[in-house]
Amino acid sequence: MAKTAKREAREQAFALVFEMIFNNAPVEELVDSASQCRDIAVSGYAVKAASAVREHREELDAIIDRFSAKWKLNRLPKVTLSVLRLALCEMLWLEVPVGAAIDEAVELTKKYGGDDDPAYVNGVLGGYARSREAGEEGGKKEIG
Repeated sequence: MAKTAKREAREQAFALVFEMIFNNAPVEELVDSASQCRDIAVSGYAVKAASAVREHREELDAIIDRFSAKWKLNRLPKVTLSVLRLALCEMLWLEVPVGAAIDEAVELTKKYGGDDDPAYVNGVLGGYARSREAGEEGGKKEIG
């Protein structure tokens, strides 16, 4: 998949993950709604990523909570929370290289978040990546 197509698919995934905060409908229903209301074709990658975030949300939130120095999960801006969930999911279950996932997360946050949010996202994801490299508990991918 070309970089632009992958970026668009990631942006669609972000939109689905963001919408899940407000609407507990199954991912397929969110996709149908997006397709009908906004007349867009949602990519397979976006569906796969959003479904993985839904499936692993508790694990993702535990990681975010662990590496979030300033904010509790319920106090995070919804854009920031969505970006963090997506980026961690990409690293852990979608085989996206850590550096690429962080870079793309920062770009999404620059586009949709507040002025301080990109640095915060970079810090949380960077802290997670360093702990993963060091093999610390909570920073490793669990298989099974």
